[in-house]
Amino acid sequence: MTSPRGTRNDSSTFRTDVFPEIRRPDAGSVLISEWDAGSPEGQRAVLDGVARAWEETPLPAGFLSRVLFAGTDGRSILNYAQWTSDAAHQEFVRTESTGLRERIAAELDGVGGAEGVGNSGPTRFRLYRSLLPEGEPEALGCVIRVAFRTTGHDAARELIDGLVDLHVGRQPGGGGIASHFHISEDGTQVVNYSEWTDPESHERVVGAMLQGDGPVMRFIGSLPGVEPLGFRRYVAPQGLVRA
Repeated sequence: MTSPRGTRNDSSTFRTDVFPEIRRPDAGSVLISEWDAGSPEGQRAVLDGVARAWEETPLPAGFLSRVLFAGTDGRSILNYAQWTSDAAHQEFVRTESTGLRERIAAELDGVGGAEGVGNSGPTRFRLYRSLLPEGEPEALGCVIRVAFRTTGHDAARELIDGLVDLHVGRQPGGGGIASHFHISEDGTQVVNYSEWTDPESHERVVGAMLQGDGPVMRFIGSLPGVEPLGFRRYVAPQGLVRA
């Protein structure tokens, strides 16, 4: 159940247990990054610290959402942000004078294992295709980040189109809800932001898939220019969403 943390005067709300609307029609640019906070304590400190810093920041033009997730490994963090355009985000980075960077640095000062968290910057992506459920979807409780390295936009699109074709007409089932395939700006990365009911359901399905030689694994293995980079499970979203 969604629980507001605090409403601001700029039509936005900090919330817990809120997932981003991936197919939001006004989202022209997606920024994705992953951080390693070193420990469960560091992970919580980073999540809470970044949220506090953003809560005090006037939202720039073009900002739509920024949601952070806690990895089930107890140390990783997924950052998923939406902007109306690349230009809007680039202008914010160029002109930012709200003290956001300083507040984040102060919040993370002394957090064990979290030094330098997020400093490498996010990668810019575009949402390319989605696999959606038929009928009313189940309650969303977990996100799986599945990553691939690709040799360019052609290889990235071939990978995604083939995976979508393999699943068209098949209900996800077993806890799977939807998959949203993103391609990086330079075409060298594909991220499948996959929505599930819970981590345990994904663990069961993937465990069975990896034990056999099914069509999905055969297809991925047959593609030139595609390297699977594995997946991570994320829960407990905490974010800022512009209404």
